[in-house]
Amino acid sequence: MVAVIGFLMIIAIVVLLLKGKMSPIVVLAVVPAVAALILRFSPVEIMAFIADGIKTTTSNGILFIFSVIYFGVLADTGLFDVIVGWLVKKAGNNVIAVTVVTAVIATIAHLDGTTAVTVLITIPSMYPVYKKMKIDPRILLCLTGACMGVMNLLPWGGPTARAATVLEMDATELWHMLIPLQVVGLVMNIALAVVLGMVAIKHGAGLGKGEEVAVDEKEKKEEASLRKSNAFLIFNFLLTAGVIALLSTGIGKSYVVFMLGLCILLAVNYPDQKLQDKLIKKHAPAALIISATLFAAGAMVGVFDGTGMLEAMANAIMAIIPAALGKYIHIIFGILALPLGLCVGTDAYFYGIMPLVMQVGETYGVASLNTALTMLIGKNLALMVSPLVPATYLAIGLTGTELKDHMKFSIPPYYLVSLMMLVFGVILGIVTI
Repeated sequence: MVAVIGFLMIIAIVVLLLKGKMSPIVVLAVVPAVAALILRFSPVEIMAFIADGIKTTTSNGILFIFSVIYFGVLADTGLFDVIVGWLVKKAGNNVIAVTVVTAVIATIAHLDGTTAVTVLITIPSMYPVYKKMKIDPRILLCLTGACMGVMNLLPWGGPTARAATVLEMDATELWHMLIPLQVVGLVMNIALAVVLGMVAIKHGAGLGKGEEVAVDEKEKKEEASLRKSNAFLIFNFLLTAGVIALLSTGIGKSYVVFMLGLCILLAVNYPDQKLQDKLIKKHAPAALIISATLFAAGAMVGVFDGTGMLEAMANAIMAIIPAALGKYIHIIFGILALPLGLCVGTDAYFYGIMPLVMQVGETYGVASLNTALTMLIGKNLALMVSPLVPATYLAIGLTGTELKDHMKFSIPPYYLVSLMMLVFGVILGIVTI
């Protein structure tokens, strides 16, 4: 009964999010609470579950607030315009070069491991080019998500750190094992960019004049007034490199690093209180919406864990796997990683399902590390098509694309890349059978 309610809850969440009739915050917080009531848990118990779940996302929520504002202000200074402008200039009017440059920008942008930042850097800078050259914006979303998924294997990206926590090992040590697969994934993303560029040409991209993205003149002048000189941009680059270096070393909490970085960035570039307040207010809405959605997702995770739905669902899935396939359970869940990643939040996946699968695998002689590696690969590729990831809504909002259209277009290539990475993992001996 518990497992059935759990599966029905997941289906209800996905359907409501796909229909777009309710805010993700409402869906992720209310639907699990209703499911818990059906399972006869009291309101007091449910509130306790939600509170416990939100605790697990508090640091990430604070991180989103400061990181989104930091990179938003950084973009205002014009630093990314210099890098992106150079790359776009090199691409010219070549459609395939534009799609390849998109992959390169998204890869560089995700060095910090923050999904919202990657979206805010890649999509606004490339979207006008796509409109002008009549390239389907779904290609922009697809390439951004693919590069984000592969780069998210970095130890400070989140999923690798979560998997390392479950394995009780160092995240950097786990990442070192994944580096060859990360290289394979990056090469595949460039190949995907070339293929999608060819598809775009086939559909008329680059032929004739496209559509110019409307820019408010007042807004354009305001943006120009915020641009800084080369001396400031060099300082901003060094500051950002320092912030990312601190994040990679794990010295201090990530949100503290971004908070201090934001303070320095504002103080040096815009030493005027009114302007500082204005810039914070400018980027705060995106930061707060993402953080609020993350807290709502935490509420869902809390109900999942507190009611025992997650364990019941995982056991139900495992019950249908024949005993003869037990020694291949890591490969099975490696293949299912992307579909599961679409329906289950990151914390629920790594802290709920993964430990159970690892435990079952151990009984069949499959090492926990082996299971974790296979489940880590595919989950990352599901990152920007999952209805449970706040950055997904940010990305589709920036391009005016429907979630269902983005999912239909991007899931097939993502699944192909994830399966190919799994195959290469076996070939390279990273994953053993």
